Amino acid sequence: MATNKNLYADRTSVAHRVRYALRNPARIAPYVRRAARDAWLSRRHPDHVAYYRAVMASDAGRNPEAAVGSRNHDRWLALGKMQFDYLVDHGLAPGHRMLDIGCGNLRAGWRFIEHLDAGHYYGIDISPDILISAKETLTRKGLQAKLPHLTLTRDLTLDFLPERHFDVVHAHSVFSHSPVEIIDECLAHVERVLAPGGWFDFTFDRTEGAEHQVLREDFYYRTRTLVDLAARHGLTARFMDDWERFGHGQSKIRVTAG
Repeated sequence: MATNKNLYADRTSVAHRVRYALRNPARIAPYVRRAARDAWLSRRHPDHVAYYRAVMASDAGRNPEAAVGSRNHDRWLALGKMQFDYLVDHGLAPGHRMLDIGCGNLRAGWRFIEHLDAGHYYGIDISPDILISAKETLTRKGLQAKLPHLTLTRDLTLDFLPERHFDVVHAHSVFSHSPVEIIDECLAHVERVLAPGGWFDFTFDRTEGAEHQVLREDFYYRTRTLVDLAARHGLTARFMDDWERFGHGQSKIRVTAG
């Protein structure tokens, strides 16, 4: 497991904010705008899912690729390929059924759809705006014949999905934006939809210091917190060291039925 000073940073401390601002003066104005938006949306949407849906509506309205965390189209392509290559290297086969939680505008999803048999990809997201962009990606890539499912959801209970159906469940940059109760909700229900031998991969923003959040958008967790949370639901979780070689910035955990 990689170690660096950023893993111990408390991004909520005044000292960290001052140091960061001095090193990155060009990011001060965007942060101030983001903080103002956060305050406004937090007052209007005390529920976290409603709040984050409003964030995505705001971001997707300007640039759907930036809304899913890609500063330009080349980065959008590279991050999607990174996710795809990792899962294929770990055994994702065309015959597998895949659930992509927080599928966004199909940054990685279009590659999964292309790789999987028709009808075997199921993407869900809380944002109707980003799902409209997902349909545009699907059309642009000419993948209509693959008949992917793209579904709007307001929680992660997965109650509308069949039991023991998915060989692979995937959530990239979802838990990094989720308070612990939403992560707990997902872990409490994901085992029901996993097929025998299936696995659930998710990324998260890792800290080895105090757990904290930046505004209501970014949440930092210790690995042990999430491993223990999975165990409370009868799941086995392990840190995926080999993901770290990509230098993505987030870490990855794989969950299997206990």
